[in-house]
Amino acid sequence: MVGNVARMGSEESAGALLAAGSEAMLEAAYRTGDFLPAWQLLEGARRRACDEENRVDEAAALTRLGMLAHFAAANGDLSRADWATEEQLFTAALRIQREAGDPAGAAESLFGLGLVHQMLRGDWTTAMPYYTEALALAESYADEMVRSEVHRHIGFFHVFVSGDTERGLRHLRMSQVLRERYGDPRRVATGTLALGEAELAAGNLPEALRLLREAVHQARKAGLSPQRVAWAEHALADAERAAA
Repeated sequence: MVGNVARMGSEESAGALLAAGSEAMLEAAYRTGDFLPAWQLLEGARRRACDEENRVDEAAALTRLGMLAHFAAANGDLSRADWATEEQLFTAALRIQREAGDPAGAAESLFGLGLVHQMLRGDWTTAMPYYTEALALAESYADEMVRSEVHRHIGFFHVFVSGDTERGLRHLRMSQVLRERYGDPRRVATGTLALGEAELAAGNLPEALRLLREAVHQARKAGLSPQRVAWAEHALADAERAAA
């Protein structure tokens, strides 16, 4: 794989490297845990974009490098994550995206900044304005997956922080509709899990059990990593204990 990455890096455009790196990042995050090929491709995309003076692709590569760091942290010990480096990557990308007039890219970088503050710093107060701005841009300009992710995390806030469960569930249900429309089984499975956990928190036990059983089935069928399958299994076990 490393040899293939090296050959690709010497031949392909920034856009092609970016697409390959993004897919490698998702495979690492959801299945393999091997983030090195993705980093090589995305760093190659950044360098190639700079050579091509393509500011939009340069910013996109910075955003994906930030997301790569975030996925790697989420798969390990969040307390050891380098949140400052993640923040710098998303901030640098956002600055270029604003200058270049790339609202779809800006939505993704704003979402990334929200993740840094919510997940790595535990600071929802700082995270929510980023998510709110990201959603406003994403709904008009971004693809289904970016929209889904922003709805997902806003939903988490309302279910688990503000206590407005119905509002949160509306966001999480919309997030899942968008995931299913996008059609990536890896992310459909994780969306089903998130919605099931939210339904459980809201006290909707029958629906939570249905969704969490489906999440376990989807995670196994999609070939997700043992860690991710275990997350779904543990959530289902919690719901089954609550129903006992």
